[in-house]
Amino acid sequence: MTRIKYMTTAAALAVATTAVPAATIAMAAPAYWCSSSTKTIDDNRYDGPWPDNWDVKVTTCAARSGGTVYAYAEVQWDGPSYYPVDDTGIFDGAKLRLQIKQARDGTDPVVSEADFTALEDRMEDSTPSSKRHGRYRTPTISYRAGPGALADSVLFLDWHGDGHGYQRHEYAGSPTV
Repeated sequence: MTRIKYMTTAAALAVATTAVPAATIAMAAPAYWCSSSTKTIDDNRYDGPWPDNWDVKVTTCAARSGGTVYAYAEVQWDGPSYYPVDDTGIFDGAKLRLQIKQARDGTDPVVSEADFTALEDRMEDSTPSSKRHGRYRTPTISYRAGPGALADSVLFLDWHGDGHGYQRHEYAGSPTV
């Protein structure tokens, strides 16, 4: 009887050991597919002798787990250093709009979107030597989408005092998931 009990315990341990990796795999985070693009954006309110362009790279990522699509974006920038240190007057607004779209022939309809406005404060922040470079990752958004969905990013910049309001800068969307 002891021998059968021992074999049953060993068999249970073997089953539990093989079940753990499967459970771990089932609970693993979905794999994200990403695309990046970089744009050089001119500060159209400044027309002086110093360089005023911002290089802004946006990486847009999407993943699928079952019927749910997850998306996030990361913004990286390298701005000019002619502005004063920690100049809070560069922008009247800066935000990244992250969208989940259903992939269709023609225009892909937006099924979910969120604006992330924390970008403005981060872009206006600088190092003590007035260098403006940094990165910001959005929180993840999700939506129960049908087959074939993707994420898209649009950067909106409103330069302080230029009178033009938000200027739209579109970036590469993620691959379809």
